[in-house]
Amino acid sequence: MSLSSVVTAKPDIILVLGDSLSAEYGLQRNTGWVEKMRQALNQSRPGTQIINASISGDTTSGGLTRLPALLQQHQPSWVILELGANDGLRGFSIVNIEQNLDRLIQTSLQNKAKVLVIGMRIPPNYGQTYSEQFFQLFKTAAQRHKAAYVSFLLEGVIDHPDWFQQDHIHPTEQAQETIMKNVYNVWLKQK
Repeated sequence: MSLSSVVTAKPDIILVLGDSLSAEYGLQRNTGWVEKMRQALNQSRPGTQIINASISGDTTSGGLTRLPALLQQHQPSWVILELGANDGLRGFSIVNIEQNLDRLIQTSLQNKAKVLVIGMRIPPNYGQTYSEQFFQLFKTAAQRHKAAYVSFLLEGVIDHPDWFQQDHIHPTEQAQETIMKNVYNVWLKQK
């Protein structure tokens, strides 16, 4: 890619559709991984916008309800999907979670946005089989639609118990840089 094409390229608009892990739950404002990614993009790709449409407690069905209006309002070039953890923690049907994720990806692609799917793991509360099927559904959905894929949002974080808040679910501010790099490095490779 020549320098002139970099300069004239339209800056990306990235929409992050996520849950509490992206919505800075339990953190000071502007210290979460999405804000850290905004700061990294300001350095590496000036002009890129990142819109954080994440809501604590959101599910894939909640995301499906909100996505069409968000796409119309922001017209993103990228949608980062960080949804599904709450579905899994509530024991929702694997088939339904995957169908919702498929629809989230399809809706984004139909609106000319590229998609990055973020995978999650859950504790084996509902059995090892359910946990493994849950983990695999993100990869399967991403591959089916040729979307970019982060295998596990909390890679490199899960091994640090002190990087979690008292609920042992939500990462602390200390973990946010690692989380951001997990997402940012995959996104950057797609450029």
